[in-house]
Amino acid sequence: MTDALPDRLSTNPKSPHYDEALLARGVGIRFNGQEKTNVEEYCVSEGWIRVAAGRSLDRFGNPMTVRLKGTVEPYLRGAPEPGEASP
Repeated sequence: MTDALPDRLSTNPKSPHYDEALLARGVGIRFNGQEKTNVEEYCVSEGWIRVAAGRSLDRFGNPMTVRLKGTVEPYLRGAPEPGEASP
């Protein structure tokens, strides 16, 4: 398996952009230079992430989300960061 991440990825199993095998490997998101741990979905080419908006739920019981625009940098958590020496 390559270390290339898709342009768009979602944690919702109902989404067409869901990839269970890739999510099991551990995907991290850096948004505008800050580490984000609560990302529901991201798109690199369009430059946005979708995060939960507090604890509110929609009428189907899914978390309400907010779309934030900025620089999105996905990476695999087990892989060394760019510029870091591998152990």
